Amino acid sequence: MKKLLAEFFGTFWLVFGGCGSAIFAAAFPELGIGFAGVALAFGLTVLTMAFAVGHISGGHFNPAVTFGLWAGGRFSIKELPGYIIAQLIGAIIAASALYFIVSGVDGFESVGGFASNGYGELSPGGYSLTSAFVAEFILTAFFLLIILGSTSEKAPKGFAPIAIGLGLTLIHLISIPITNTSVNPARSTSQALFADGAYLSQVWLFWLAPIAGAIVAGVIGKFLYGNNN
Repeated sequence: MKKLLAEFFGTFWLVFGGCGSAIFAAAFPELGIGFAGVALAFGLTVLTMAFAVGHISGGHFNPAVTFGLWAGGRFSIKELPGYIIAQLIGAIIAASALYFIVSGVDGFESVGGFASNGYGELSPGGYSLTSAFVAEFILTAFFLLIILGSTSEKAPKGFAPIAIGLGLTLIHLISIPITNTSVNPARSTSQALFADGAYLSQVWLFWLAPIAGAIVAGVIGKFLYGNNN
C-alpha cells in the first residue's frame, strides 16, 4: 500500500506541477514561462518526488517507466497492474484539481487544449501521426536508458533523481512543439479527459509509442547494465 500511495502522490505531483505550469504560468500574458519553463517544471516534479518517495516505490510515476523497468528485469510483473492503476488515479485526480482551479476565473468559458498531447491538427506544430510516434518512441526509450543507467549498481549513488529530472526536462525541450510531450500514458489520459476537442481519440498513440519505446529500452538496458535492483 505504501508503494501504491507513493506512485499516486508522485504521479499527481507530476501532472499537477507539469501540466499546471503549462495551463497557468505559460499562458500568462507577457510574463509567461514559455516552453523552457514548462520543460523545467516537468523535470522538477520528477526530481523532487524521486527524492521524496522514490525510496518507497522506485519512483516510476509513469506506466511506460513501469513497463520498461519490467522489461529490464528490475520490476515484478505481479506489481505492474497496481502501479499503473495508482498512476492513473493520481494523474486523473490532479487533472480534476487543475480543471477546478482553471474554471474558477471570471469569464471562464473553456479549458481549451488543457496541456493535452496530440498529433496532426492537435499537435502544437502540426506534426503528423508518424512524426509523433517516432518522437515519443525515441524519447521514452532514452528516458528509460537514463533511468536504468543512473540507478544501476555501478552508477554514482544519490544522483539518479537529478539525472532523471534533467533528462525529462531535455525531453520536453525537444518535443513540446511536436506532441506537447507525453512519454507518459497516465499524463496523456488525464488531460485528454478534460480537454476540449478530439484529444481523447488520440490517446492510444500516447500509450502505444511510449510503452513500446520503454520496453525496447528495457531489453537494451538489461544487456548494458544487467539485472541490478
